[in-house]
Amino acid sequence: MGERFLDTSVILGSLDPDEPHHEACDRLVAEGGHTIHAHALAETFSILTGGRQGRRLGAALVARLIEDSVLPYVQTVSTTGQQMMAALAECESRGVRGGAVYDWLHLAAARQAGAQSLVTLDRRDFQALSRPGDPRIESP
Repeated sequence: MGERFLDTSVILGSLDPDEPHHEACDRLVAEGGHTIHAHALAETFSILTGGRQGRRLGAALVARLIEDSVLPYVQTVSTTGQQMMAALAECESRGVRGGAVYDWLHLAAARQAGAQSLVTLDRRDFQALSRPGDPRIESP
């Protein structure tokens, strides 16, 4: 698997030309060879089609954007039910509550994939969850 694991914010940044970090995110995705959690595809789809943060694109367009502009450049990893439950069992000791579970699952998947770093636009959120032995948290 890739040494760098990209979270949803980087995927969104690469697809949104209005994102302040668009160029860095787009360059990183286009570089190829990085890994994402398969759940990032659903999160990206949800955000771009749901109207959150002022975005509301058609489902067919978003599916095509992801298929053409993301999937050719990344490797995806999935978690099994057992792996998911093992990660969720760590939530209390990591201080993970509510919506932070989604960031935590990206970090757990990056750790599982053996990534050296997790790249995100939400660095502070991930650093709050990170512990020694976890992938290094980076910005694009």
